[in-house]
Amino acid sequence: MRRLLSIAAAAAALVAGAPAVSAQTRADAAYTQFDLPNGLHVILHEDHTVPLVTVNVWYHVGSAHEKPGRTGFAHLFEHLMFMGSKHAPYGDFDRLLEAAGGTNNASTAEDRTNYYIDVPSNALDLALFLESDRMGWLLDAMSPKTVDAQRDVVKNERRQSYENAPYGMAPIEIAQMLYPKGHPYSWPTIGSMDDLSAASYEDVVQFFRTFYQPANASLVVAGDIDPRQAKAAVETWFSDVPAGTAHVGPIDYPHPDLREVKKKTIQDRVQLPRLYLTWITPAHFAPGDAELDVLSLLLAGGKNSRLYKRLVYDLQIAQDVAALQASKTLNSEYQIVVTARPDTSIDQIRSIVDEEIRKIQQAPPSEREFRRAVNQIESSFYDRMERVGDYGGVADQMNSYYYATGNPAYFTEDLARYRALSPEDVTAAASKFLPLARRVELVVEPSK
Repeated sequence: MRRLLSIAAAAAALVAGAPAVSAQTRADAAYTQFDLPNGLHVILHEDHTVPLVTVNVWYHVGSAHEKPGRTGFAHLFEHLMFMGSKHAPYGDFDRLLEAAGGTNNASTAEDRTNYYIDVPSNALDLALFLESDRMGWLLDAMSPKTVDAQRDVVKNERRQSYENAPYGMAPIEIAQMLYPKGHPYSWPTIGSMDDLSAASYEDVVQFFRTFYQPANASLVVAGDIDPRQAKAAVETWFSDVPAGTAHVGPIDYPHPDLREVKKKTIQDRVQLPRLYLTWITPAHFAPGDAELDVLSLLLAGGKNSRLYKRLVYDLQIAQDVAALQASKTLNSEYQIVVTARPDTSIDQIRSIVDEEIRKIQQAPPSEREFRRAVNQIESSFYDRMERVGDYGGVADQMNSYYYATGNPAYFTEDLARYRALSPEDVTAAASKFLPLARRVELVVEPSK
């Protein structure tokens, strides 16, 4: 009853209109943090640049926390969390947020699931109510029928994003080649069709009770807030969320040990062949992680990058090229992807890519080339800092830093990783982590 009366008051407060604010330049990411008795960690960040506030929740669970034979649960709950909770029945979530001028979304990855709500600052109570209610009372509104309906939605999403998408099966094939059986990165975040079909309602409920508890989550409230009032509001809405009873321990998994070149060719309904080269690389924030980010830009970060210039511009044998250090918690993956132009040999493209890798392994990039890459990273970093909410904004970054390092304001240390590098560091990382004799090579060619 208290929650019902409080949400009525929160909705009525929207009529009053947002308070006037003065412009403020974000100089840092100052914050306060505290823990609720139920275990929820809360981070508050005040920024009066615009009269908006974001409520960003990270559940410290992703597809890596699933078990073989029961995959896809974390992503399934990304759907179920929008299907109504005890005090906010199905349809109320979007109806109330749209009436307040708010937006929301969610995403699932291997290591975490995040949910965010962006609203005008006078609708903070509404956002906190909706987010807390599905944390504490989702199961009261969930039923086998609801789970079955969203199970079918996820299966269709898998068909659309993987089975029926151009090159869609490539990441699934690569993961199976890259990791030993049972490694939590060896299956896709969306799960397998067989596992989604085999999961019982009780399996799904138990997964929620284990991982979607306050002690396994962190909440960031950022934007146009008064920290004392925001803390009181968080306590009002989240203090009565029941504490979890299950223990969430570290992941036990077989470690990858790639000692050879693994090759595979698959066919797909595509027009152009594509080459994927993938390595196991250091985990997020581990030594080598930042160096490989810089290497990605040297190889494929714009028209002046080495691979783009040679393959796409000079020789005109590739349609596009990309390089990426996909940073993750257990380990990362470094990948180079080249889409060939018609009547071009994949062997020729592979040979040129290897030649450029050897060059950077043997001699550091020029200072100008290196500095351009670091400047691109710094520019992207500050671009994200301009947004408080949304995916990848300041609130999401603070949750990410807290999850990875325990320090929500790790911005300075993160950027310092790149500023401290030298061209020789990138060469050393390329030599150590990108051995040409130990990687996965996948070719996707047009169906014959």
